[in-house]
Amino acid sequence: MSLSMFESGLYGRLRQQAGSHWRGYVAHDFVQQLGAGTLPEPAFRRYLTQDYLFLIHFARAYALLVSKLQTPAQMRAASASLNAILNELPLHLSYCQQWGLSESDIIQVEEAAETINYTRYVLDVGHSGDVLDLLTVLMPCVAGYAEIGLRLLNDPATVFEGNPYGPWIRNYGDESYLAGVQSSLTLFETLAQQRGGDSRFAELTTLFTTATRLEGAFWQMGLDAKS
Repeated sequence: MSLSMFESGLYGRLRQQAGSHWRGYVAHDFVQQLGAGTLPEPAFRRYLTQDYLFLIHFARAYALLVSKLQTPAQMRAASASLNAILNELPLHLSYCQQWGLSESDIIQVEEAAETINYTRYVLDVGHSGDVLDLLTVLMPCVAGYAEIGLRLLNDPATVFEGNPYGPWIRNYGDESYLAGVQSSLTLFETLAQQRGGDSRFAELTTLFTTATRLEGAFWQMGLDAKS
């Protein structure tokens, strides 16, 4: 998958419309410091714990997405993403343990306001809107993380040797992960055609940009935990 894949279709238009909010998300200081290997460890631990709590609600949102779809092919595509998230949870815990964070440590952590704001927004859109609305607010995370990962992997300034965050960055070059992102982009474009995405561009832009802003706030939440 090349970065140009994120520039086409309705997704590409929504991404472009998000403007400075999108740039602030994919090029956030948290991301830049990850690539340089200079991110304070407390900031990364804060991110890891909140990301685990985030993934639980993200799985709920994908379960809701499956329930809103009407064709077996589309349900299978969304179910594959749901299963990938559920399978990622134990892997995430295993990764957290490498950073001195046990499952009991994570479960006892309260959700940050940024985690609550983002996940409940996604679920609220999912319950109040249709399937295209829901997938629109999921896509900044689904495709945005792939873009961030690929940018870091392809940036000559990214440090890998001696960088404690190198394994996290390398995860985004995994072929199965990128194939899942491509599947989500394809599903999004299909639903956009079926559900009048072009005629709903203004409202979808609001949803997409709001989710993007909440992604940026999630990075900042981690960055603020420097000690």
